[in-house]
Amino acid sequence: MRSGRGLRTQRLSMAVVASVLGLSTHTGLCRAELATVLLDAITDKDPLVQEQVCGSLCALGESQPEEALGVCEEHLRQHDKLAHPYRAMILRAMETVVNNHLSELDKDTARAVILLASGEMTRVKELVYDWQQAASSVLVAVGKRFIGRVMEELLSKFQPGVLPHYFVVQTLASLSVSNVFGMVPFLTSVLSTMLPMLGAAKHDTMRVVFCSALQHFSESTLEYLANLDQAPDPTVRKDTFAADIFSAYDILFHHWLPSREAKLRLAVVEALGPMSHLLPSAKLEEQLPKLLPGVLALYKKHAETVHVSKSLGQILEAAVSVGSRTLEVQLDILLAALHTQVGWGRASVDPRVVLRAGPARWG
Repeated sequence: MRSGRGLRTQRLSMAVVASVLGLSTHTGLCRAELATVLLDAITDKDPLVQEQVCGSLCALGESQPEEALGVCEEHLRQHDKLAHPYRAMILRAMETVVNNHLSELDKDTARAVILLASGEMTRVKELVYDWQQAASSVLVAVGKRFIGRVMEELLSKFQPGVLPHYFVVQTLASLSVSNVFGMVPFLTSVLSTMLPMLGAAKHDTMRVVFCSALQHFSESTLEYLANLDQAPDPTVRKDTFAADIFSAYDILFHHWLPSREAKLRLAVVEALGPMSHLLPSAKLEEQLPKLLPGVLALYKKHAETVHVSKSLGQILEAAVSVGSRTLEVQLDILLAALHTQVGWGRASVDPRVVLRAGPARWG
């Protein structure tokens, strides 16, 4: 007599074979059978069985992506009490299907997936990283094509005066990386809503994710501006974002960088590098006498300094690009700090940045 686990594994294998061979053309039968497989097997403690579940969903998605996504959505909605780890598994399978067949999805399927993933991501306020990250990744995948619909959903949960869910901010940041041309046109409204939230963020966890978002928003904006000939809106200019970025800079540098929490300090310095390129030229020149010593001071506070060096290189490059004269005054301090880093072998500064900065203004 076969064990229950053996029977489940056999059933899962049959589901894989059926989907691969295209035997799932009878939609009602396929949905019922696959939903039963999920219900019976997704909570099995055997990792091999769990892998078969995900494999079945992904294999079905190869021939019928909308069918597979519909099964996943239906199962998650019908099994509201299914534990977080299993929900995350199903969401990861959905992400795979979306990424592999994004061009084949219609608007109705995309909307259903967006609403499901958004609900999964924000269902509970506390962080349940694997589950919420899996839901966020689904939104990012759909957002590569349906950015407008994804942003409509996210902005409904990113309202003025209300501190948003951690993963709403994280998803906005990820979207700005995965779909630069689609996301940058939304950034003026996102930044105007975000700025008052920075002052309301009292916990380091939220401060870190805001820093990450500002870093990625700045990087995406710089990429957009560097490729205006391909951009959907070639009228976008750096000064469109300058005032908001400076307001955010003021909070990050003067209020968050002095934190005792190392993770927050590193998140701040990673954001300051790309943000420096978007600051108004006069403001950057005004801030350099404080900004450079503030960044250099982090070398003494962190054993791993690669992020400090990268940010410093970006700030120096920004300063050179606006013809800063402050660098001449700061030269001795900069060289002493960099010499120490090179001598200790603890971190590296991009030599291309330093060399570009050197001959341009410091000779």
